[in-house]
Amino acid sequence: MDVSCDLQVDVNGEQIFMVDKKVICSYSGRINKLIGKSKRGTRYLKVIFHDFPGGAESFELITRFCYSKGRVEINSINVSTLYCAASYMEMEKSVSGNQNLFELTEKSLEDIRYWTWSELLDALRLCQNLMPVASSSGVIDKYLDSLIGRVASSCETSPCPSTSSADSSGFRLSCDTKSTESLRNSAFRATWWFEDLGSFEPFLIETLVKQMVSKNLDHGILSKFLFYYQKSRFSAAKTMDEKCKTMETVIEMLHLLDLSCISFKTLFGMLRITLNLKISKCSRNKVESMIGFQLDQATLDNLLLPSPVGSSYLYDVNLVLRLLKSFISKGACCVPLTRLRKVASLMDLYIAEVAPDPCLKPSKFLALVRSLPESARDSYDAIYHATVMYLEVHSGLSEEEKMKVCSGLSYEKLSSEACSHLACNKKFPSKSAGQALITQQVKLKSLLQETNQASPYLDSPCSFVETGGPGHEDQQIVLYAGKLDLSTENEKLKEHLQGMQWRVLELEKACRKMQNQMAKMLKSRISSHNNARSLPRLCS
Repeated sequence: MDVSCDLQVDVNGEQIFMVDKKVICSYSGRINKLIGKSKRGTRYLKVIFHDFPGGAESFELITRFCYSKGRVEINSINVSTLYCAASYMEMEKSVSGNQNLFELTEKSLEDIRYWTWSELLDALRLCQNLMPVASSSGVIDKYLDSLIGRVASSCETSPCPSTSSADSSGFRLSCDTKSTESLRNSAFRATWWFEDLGSFEPFLIETLVKQMVSKNLDHGILSKFLFYYQKSRFSAAKTMDEKCKTMETVIEMLHLLDLSCISFKTLFGMLRITLNLKISKCSRNKVESMIGFQLDQATLDNLLLPSPVGSSYLYDVNLVLRLLKSFISKGACCVPLTRLRKVASLMDLYIAEVAPDPCLKPSKFLALVRSLPESARDSYDAIYHATVMYLEVHSGLSEEEKMKVCSGLSYEKLSSEACSHLACNKKFPSKSAGQALITQQVKLKSLLQETNQASPYLDSPCSFVETGGPGHEDQQIVLYAGKLDLSTENEKLKEHLQGMQWRVLELEKACRKMQNQMAKMLKSRISSHNNARSLPRLCS
């Protein structure tokens, strides 16, 4: 063994180097510290590195620099490796007494603006193998800053990626033929860089997108890039772990963007993919919340997702409930009524679709019905029909369970026809039918009170008879005094429900006609002043 080679260096288990410790120590602060901890008088020393950036090839460049007394060629190809290795070995001026490798590489990095687009991409790809030193040393940030500047500049003014020249303060064109041809069409101006960055590792994409967001790049373009990246990475992925990592990164970055700039359709497609991946709960919650906030853009087909493996029910009802929870997470009062009612209409369709599922539990059905406030619906007829279907399929429910299912109905918002059908439907519990009858009774009383207040000529509840043929202007509404027994017990009302419903409908029709006649009468009085004119015969 050469006496001068008194230091053995094992680099990541790849290769062992025999070097002169005095030569290496004159440049490396890290080696100095390690040797300083060793026992005095030890002739031969051994140092083991487990995470040396760039491995054995990188360490060989370091030894050449040390043995050549600081003379080494630095270019765009090796500057990343040398910079990270110099940072790791603490090869600074304070150690050598004069300009060391770290200062030389740092100065070389100032010329990034002169690099071509391809050189910049190659440097970034190399940095992926120099982690984590490449990140902690700041070299990746330097490269990404240059890359983002070119992307932003080309999207605004230039038809292709560019770099600076020594003769100009701007950027000089420096792109390959493929990029130039694709960017002749202005539609590709903002997306030309997608393919070039599509092969980068997720951790690098995460750093890139965060910096792009901080520099206010268009969120719509960034969302399109992330969807493109997810698709291209999935095509190249060899394991499920790679797919999971890619998906989690894309979701995390999408969550930083303005939701209005993200394609809802593509987002739902991503959700379908995640159902077959074991991504983190945090990432799953984020993609669901992004969809939930825009649930008014969904369609019935979007919601009809199959239940998880091992579940007995047909559709993933729990997922839909989580989406609804996200939709009103800030409170239903904070959601515009038009959006709220749009989601309510969508849920009416969904509930009707899942109601026939024999494995759907009453608690889940009721949760779907009650997921939105009552104000979200003008009518509960669709919910009633879905409830009818649910009770028909689940005929084995107890009376108590049926009452719970029916508790989601708003009887005040059921039409007369729906209430009539409910009272006659033997599938419904008797208490529910009674509630429907009481509601109809209240409606009838309210309608008659409105009729009494509509005209001073009316003293009591009335029935109406229409005279004159249809389409005749001389139609009259003849009011006959009468009295309806509104105090009848619920059971008696139930027996005569059909007759009552007919009367309610006729009464509503007559009221509308009477209001029209009275409006005409008032108008006639105003226009004719004191001129006498015949009025519709209101009482016999």
